[in-house]
Amino acid sequence: MELYYSFSVLIVLTAIFSYVNERFLKLPPTIGIMLMAMVVSVALVITGNIFPNLFDSFSRFIANLDFTEILMGAMLNFLLFAGAIHVRLKDLREQRAPIIVFSTISVIISTLLVGALTYFLLPFFRLNVPLIQCLVFGALISPTDPIAVLGILKKAGVRKSLETKVAGESLFNDGVAVVVFVVLLQLAQGSDVDLSFGNISWLLIKEALGGFGMGLLIGYVGSKAMQKIDSANVSALITLAVVMGGYLVARAMHISGPLTMVAAGLVVGNFGKATRISVNTRDYLDKFWELIDEIMNAILFLIIGFELLLIPHIMNYWLVGIISIAVVLFARFISIWVPTLLIPFDTKFDRRTITILVWGGLRGGVSVALALSIDEDLNKNLFLSITYFIVVFSVMVQGLTVGKLTQMKKPLETSAAR
Repeated sequence: MELYYSFSVLIVLTAIFSYVNERFLKLPPTIGIMLMAMVVSVALVITGNIFPNLFDSFSRFIANLDFTEILMGAMLNFLLFAGAIHVRLKDLREQRAPIIVFSTISVIISTLLVGALTYFLLPFFRLNVPLIQCLVFGALISPTDPIAVLGILKKAGVRKSLETKVAGESLFNDGVAVVVFVVLLQLAQGSDVDLSFGNISWLLIKEALGGFGMGLLIGYVGSKAMQKIDSANVSALITLAVVMGGYLVARAMHISGPLTMVAAGLVVGNFGKATRISVNTRDYLDKFWELIDEIMNAILFLIIGFELLLIPHIMNYWLVGIISIAVVLFARFISIWVPTLLIPFDTKFDRRTITILVWGGLRGGVSVALALSIDEDLNKNLFLSITYFIVVFSVMVQGLTVGKLTQMKKPLETSAAR
């Protein structure tokens, strides 16, 4: 009953905010809903002394929502599958080199750079934080968020090649990011962690390649089943089973659930619903997963907006939060720019291309979820506050302007001679 109550409240609020946004604000749905949730959160804080019962009741409701489990254990699986099912393998193959580099090497570069800069900047605010904790923050804030990216770029009018690079990177960088974050967090906790090259390589192989391989297998099985029956309703149930059953398998095997969902979505989208099924079934599946995508995105950004209620004394960190926005953008620039100088990609990256790749690398719910999983004695409140400032700026400012930024530019990429 408690679960039904919580879900009902979220659905009702999401519906109300979506209506107000569609009727009056005219913002992209995720941005409009998140903005209204933040405004309501601020209003609740301001009126807390006048209506303490209302403030306390709603704050307890938000606090009882396990955001990390809701996102990482449930929503992310549906959203990644829904995003991957619409991605064409042909587009990914054309951009495979930058996607692989940006989702691995760039994440590590950004983690180290954000961690180092944060470590040297915090003492200016009378905050002495160990380097290892700063590196943990660098790991959680460096990967671009697939939910924010896919939810906003598809409505921003970004050119196909650029959209594929940014979206592809965001889909595949979770495996590396989670391994780096977990290892650094264990070090910060004082755990005995084997940092040998062999052990770290095995963790990456198990987490990333294991998850991707399992996703390919599950997606193939689901696709073959769909091709045998060509029933719209049963096909929808099969895709739900792929997502929910696939996550259970990934969790039991301790491999990357997100990459399992991405791989399964790619297989189902390119083979399951692309061959041997009727146009009506294909159209039904497209609309089914578009609806799930829209609902999950809306609920997710509603929760992100209300998470403001759970960060005590967040305004104590407003200045360091604003400066950290610049730090993260600078690290993003370096992590994109350096590989384009050193690696001979088939595509030429000029200054304008890099600008859009940097500005389009949005942060979102994944970073907030990872920040919430940090131990209290590891400066959780500090890093959660900074993360919130960065995420809000990323979604509200970068998300609203990335489309206009691309429209102001001429074609940015030209094929380089092999």
